Formats: sequence, C-alpha cells, structure tokens
Amino acid sequence: MFRNSFLCLALAALLPGRVLAGTTVLKWGDTQGPTHIAVQMIDRIAKDVSEKSGGALVIQSYPGGQLGGSIQMIEGVQLGSQDIVTEGAANVGQFLPAIGVMESPYVWRGAEHLEKVMSGPIGEEYNQKLISTAGMRILGTTYYGARQLTTTSREVRGIKDMAELKVRVPENEVFLAMADSWGAKPTPMNFNELYLALKQNVVDAQENPLPTIDAAKFYEVQKYLVKTFHIVTPRLCLINEDTFRKLGDANQRILLAGVAEGIRWNNREILRKEAELEAVFKNQGMTIVEVDIDEFRRPVLERVVPKFEGKWGKGAWERILSVN
Repeated sequence: MFRNSFLCLALAALLPGRVLAGTTVLKWGDTQGPTHIAVQMIDRIAKDVSEKSGGALVIQSYPGGQLGGSIQMIEGVQLGSQDIVTEGAANVGQFLPAIGVMESPYVWRGAEHLEKVMSGPIGEEYNQKLISTAGMRILGTTYYGARQLTTTSREVRGIKDMAELKVRVPENEVFLAMADSWGAKPTPMNFNELYLALKQNVVDAQENPLPTIDAAKFYEVQKYLVKTFHIVTPRLCLINEDTFRKLGDANQRILLAGVAEGIRWNNREILRKEAELEAVFKNQGMTIVEVDIDEFRRPVLERVVPKFEGKWGKGAWERILSVN
C-alpha cells in the first residue's frame, strides 16, 4: 500500500498545475501569445522565483488572453481572482485615470526616458496612488516598443490618407481620441480578435510595436508599415495588493528581484528586435513608409492632450516630457 501511495504522489507531482501543500501559486495573465517576448519574460521570472524560493513561490503563465481581455484581467487583479497581469498604462487608466498619461501619444522619447521616469519619484507616486485607490501594485514597468501603424491596402503617406480609415485600437479612450484626431475611424477590439479582423477586412489597419506585429504575424495580412512612432507603450506588471502583502517579506523580495531581472531581459530583447524587424518585414513583402512625424503629432497635441488634462492632472504630460 505504501508503495502504491508513493507512486500516486509522484505522478501527481508531475501533473500540470499540481503544487505541493503550502506553496503559493500566482496566476499571471497576458493578452500576448506564448512566443511574444513579454510572455517569455513571465516564464523566465517564474523559473527564477521558483528556484530562489525553493519551490515555495510558483508563477503560472496564462498567455493569449486565456483569462480574458485587457480590462477583464485588470479587473481580475483588482478583485483578487487573478494575481498578476501585464497591461498597457492606458488600459490601467480606466482604474486610475491619472496613470493614463503614461501611454499618451508623444510623451516618451524612448526606452531610457521611460525607465528613468518609472524608476524615479514620478513612477513611485503613481504606484502609491494605484495601491491606495485601486488595490493594485506596480511590480515593474516594461518597455513594449514604439507603436507604428500598419495598413491592409491603403498606403498612408500623410495625415490626409488617414481619413475614414478603420483603425483597430485598444479598448481605451486615449487611443480612440488619438485615431480620431487623425481623421480615422477608431475601432476598439480585443487583441486576440485582431488577426482575423484584419484578414477579413473588418478593420483596415492596426497599430502596435514591431515585436508585437512580428509575434502576431500581422505581416501576413498587412501590406504597409507606416513609421509614425506615435506612442511608446509602458506595460505595467500589476499584482493584487492584498496578495502581495500575504507573500511575506522574503517572497516579496524574491518576486521583486525576479521581476526586475525579467524586465531588464525583456527591454534588451524588445530593443534588439526593433532594430532588426524592419528588414524582416520587407522580406515578408511589406512596404515600409516614412512619414513626417510632426504631421501626425500636431493634431494629437492640439486635441488629445488638452482633452485629457483634467484626468491626468494639469501639467502631468509636460512633467514627464521634461525629465532628462
């Protein structure tokens, strides 16, 4: 009987999702697919914290929107039904409006600027506001890349070519207002629905960083890559605050250290991919279009920034931009 019991326990330990009693399991969701650098980052963090905690802290990865769309997952973290999510700041802005400024158009100069702001006093101010008002903590901020426009059949050479173009945007008001300021027809949609929507011409265009365009294989259903550089997306790794506190000091330190190292790897990989993917897309048959970025920036600064200043706080956009 003992031998049979031992065998059952051994088999159970090998089954996916089975963990030993006393182990803390954290569910980490992402809309990105399993091959995306952002999800590979989660896997690296999971391996690191499991090793450092002696198996007492386990992270289970749920890529590809398995736990829901962007807003659903943030709500899940807030409610505690999900432990961690990686999401863009504009979507998080639906839970703390002021934080939406972090994903506003043309506020970031690049990855270094983003890292400096988010690791400094400004980033910590937003973290404390998110904890106190929404019950979520920022474990770290990843560089997701500079967002570019892709189109199915229309070659966009200037702002006039955006007229009535159906552009898929994330489900938040900042992106909607940005596309509207260009004269386009913004169409909010979950990310995991986007490939099929592009293929079936439900929408004419989308906008994402190059590594995301690559991972989602949008080059298969898009002809033009238009280099607008309109938004640098900071994706926040959010954890439910009650869950974080229950981890205890030792596991908190292990988790924070693992996330910090994972983010360093993520940012290096995103920058590396951005440097090489333009040539890859050309080889896939895409046409690369250079545009006058100021032509796209002007309507955004005239209409979008003033529209949201009341939510972001007066001077918040300028304060981030001014950090050197």
